[in-house]
Amino acid sequence: MKPLLFVSHISGTIKFAKEAPYPYTLCMTATKIGYARCSTDGQDLTAQKQALETLGVAPDRVYTDHGLTGTNRARPGLDQALAAVREGDTLVVPKLDRLARSVPDARAIADQLEAKGVKLALGASVYDPTDPMGKMFFNILATFAEFEADLIRMRTREGMAIARAKGKLRGKQPKLSEKQQRELARMHATGEYSISDLAEVFSVSRPTVYRTLQRHRSEQ
Repeated sequence: MKPLLFVSHISGTIKFAKEAPYPYTLCMTATKIGYARCSTDGQDLTAQKQALETLGVAPDRVYTDHGLTGTNRARPGLDQALAAVREGDTLVVPKLDRLARSVPDARAIADQLEAKGVKLALGASVYDPTDPMGKMFFNILATFAEFEADLIRMRTREGMAIARAKGKLRGKQPKLSEKQQRELARMHATGEYSISDLAEVFSVSRPTVYRTLQRHRSEQ
């Protein structure tokens, strides 16, 4: 009986091979990739990370940029997040202004996501770049983000202009007083003190000594 079983097994294998290919599909689980950004080193990303975790993003799937503005396209964390997403995944950002602050930049990122078949979640709202309505709403939000960034820049310039007019914004002040600068120049003119000596006497750096001497010569 054993030979008959062996022959039956071989014939079954041949039949299976002849009827190939079979419509098998590899099932991959969609992943949520998070991105968080803050503009200055003094700001904290904790709140954004907590928001992403609440939205279902695993902590080890969050990419960050610290001390980079939304108008700066050179953002290593964002590049890593865009490289990590695969077809069917969702890129999750707490707010659009964390992702981009200009319409061209937002559209460029949306084009990358569309090409990879990736959805974008801004908070709890999910946008499909391949859907015309989703693309339209995303462009509207990007326009408002750029408008808000322009307002902030305009208010900053206005505030600086007002402060400068009131004499409150004078730029970086010299490390040495005028009297100290004159004394430093006098000592250097004697030829008895080197730049290093002067830097040690006045407790400043060598570049500061050079700048002080240059400023003194230009005023003469």
